[in-house]
Amino acid sequence: MTGVDDKRPTPELAKVRRYEAAGFRAWPAATVHYDGTWVVRLTAGHPAKRLNSVNPLDPGDVGNLKERIARAARRFDSYGRPLTFRMSPLSGPVLSSHLDDLGWDVFSESLVMRLPLEGAGVESALDQIPLKDIGRFIGAALKVHGLPSSLRPGLSEIIGSIQPEAGLFVLENDKPLATAICVQEGDIAGLFEIATDAAERGKGHGRRIVLSALKWAKSRGAREAWLQVEADNEAARHVYGSLGFKEVYRYHYRRPPEA
Repeated sequence: MTGVDDKRPTPELAKVRRYEAAGFRAWPAATVHYDGTWVVRLTAGHPAKRLNSVNPLDPGDVGNLKERIARAARRFDSYGRPLTFRMSPLSGPVLSSHLDDLGWDVFSESLVMRLPLEGAGVESALDQIPLKDIGRFIGAALKVHGLPSSLRPGLSEIIGSIQPEAGLFVLENDKPLATAICVQEGDIAGLFEIATDAAERGKGHGRRIVLSALKWAKSRGAREAWLQVEADNEAARHVYGSLGFKEVYRYHYRRPPEA
């Protein structure tokens, strides 16, 4: 398919399922519907694709594709969202070929990366206590991401709905420099919303806040960390690679062609 390298080794689907399930719990959508093994996630208060997408979770669940896609389209229309499929290795080749035949676009490829925390060198990281004030964190996150204040209610709802333990991290001097969320669930810790203020990039702030978040998670029993990063974000991929993160699998998004 266009924009997807099919020569990479196929990841173990059991590992993919583990990270996908962890991601759903760590970054919850406002509403979730199931159509077979398709997870339909929709969030009126935030436009992020991962919060507004159909996520197929079984390569063999490919019956009645035309009718099921139409049902999903009606749900997305009711939310004012464009119909979007998030295609991981769990989507399988049959659905991908079907969307190819329909002329659907492929865009926004991302990597899922993991890091065993044993020997990762997080012990020397700066000790940082996560914020308890969600409002303060959201204000910092909107600033470093360069996002409009209109997203504050939606982001607040998402963070407030996270069920596993979530650490909210802000690196600042007289202003926010970088932010990250670390969601720990048992022996696995996911990193989300990592960002550095555009005027402060290249100074190591992102690396420092990630290491502090991982140190916090490891102290609470996490043995492995994971994150998602857009494939074309070379700067972030370099930082994560230098920390020892390795690619596990990739996913991308698909939408119907514009009329």
